[in-house]
Amino acid sequence: MEGRYEFILLENGGISKRLFRANQVSLRMFAIIEDGSHQYRVAPGETLVVDYRDTANVGDSLQFEKVLLANGGGSSTIGRPLIEGASVSAEVIDSELKGDKLEIQKFRRRHDSKRHTGHRQTYTAVKITDISVPGLEVVEAAAAE
Repeated sequence: MEGRYEFILLENGGISKRLFRANQVSLRMFAIIEDGSHQYRVAPGETLVVDYRDTANVGDSLQFEKVLLANGGGSSTIGRPLIEGASVSAEVIDSELKGDKLEIQKFRRRHDSKRHTGHRQTYTAVKITDISVPGLEVVEAAAAE
């Protein structure tokens, strides 16, 4: 399948993957931000799972300054490489979320040697509250009848 996956926090506390296809069109305001070595497509009100931040507590506000692209429902603003003065605000809703268990098993044949270890990556869950881009014209989508 063509597309990319994005992690989403579920209501029951689990993590799910969502597939975005290249031909999907959105009439809502969205932005593409860079955080660490990852790029995320975000919209106001969405929940996003990002890499762990040890200084973040529940209820704190985070600012993502690296905005690569922003769309107000109509036209887009594309940064070269970043949009000057743009930022995305988010609120921390879970400061230490654990991912799935990754099990590593090493086996060396004919040497009676086995090793079994595991790893659980920690994440921080945030809710996007605001996207502010200077000069971006926001177009409200007409209600579907």
